[in-house]
Parts: sequence; structure tokens; C-alpha cells
Amino acid sequence: MSGDEPYAEHDGALLLLLILAGLVTVVWLTVRAITGLVRARRNGTALLGPATVLAWDATVGMYTWGLLHLFLLDDHAQSRACEQVVEGRITGYEPTFVPLHFGCRTGDGRVVEAVIPSYLNPATVLLGICALVLTWLVIAHHKKGTHT
Repeated sequence: MSGDEPYAEHDGALLLLLILAGLVTVVWLTVRAITGLVRARRNGTALLGPATVLAWDATVGMYTWGLLHLFLLDDHAQSRACEQVVEGRITGYEPTFVPLHFGCRTGDGRVVEAVIPSYLNPATVLLGICALVLTWLVIAHHKKGTHT
């Protein structure tokens, strides 16, 4: 953010695109996970694949949930959210997509989160780590199965 744009916001077009992509991905992953669970139950196979899809589904869903928090705020609501968490003068906003953040910059230089729930970024990271570990396990399982 440059000094001449202290009240910069998340890019609206990118925000909308990410929300739409997130919603489509969540629906697709949910359907894929459910069909995978049904097949695994019917065939008596391992649930590792569907569990991996569910972990990715939860990760994308959590991030999209945070994006929706940003989408529902207009300029007035952003200002009001900052006023609720900051005592004193607000000198600008500091928005980022990774990690998802809408910070309110104060007169003394501090940046305080105002919009994104405090649980969102840690939960997204934890779910992402689980999804990566499960993906690694699925890959290792398939490699083991093809070489024996």
C-alpha cells in the first residue's frame, strides 16, 4: 500500500472471484468426498482418499468463510469495525489476502485486526497442514501399492 492510499481495501474484483471460486470448489469437493465415502463403505476400501478430500474441502471452506466476512462490509461498516477495536485515531487500513487480514492502522503505528475472526487464519493453516499430510499419505500409499 502506498502512502497516498491509506484507506486501501481488498480488490473487489479479486475478492468476488475468490469467493466464487471458493464456493464452487467447496461444493465440488463436498460432492466428491461424499461419493468417495459411499464407494469406500460399499467396497470396504480405505477412507484415506475421501478424508483427504474432506480436509481440502474444510481448508477452502474456512478461507472462503473469511472472504465472505470481507465481502459483506461496505466503507461505513469497515470504519465502524475499526472504531470498535481501536481507541484513538485511525490512520488507514492494511488489507491482505494471505494471510486473510483487514487491519486498522492507528495513530501510533499499531495495526489491529477488525473484521476477520481471530480463529480463521490459524484454523485455515491447521486444516491446510492436515490436508497436505493426508495428501502425502495417499501419494505414499499409491506408490507403495504400485511397486509391490
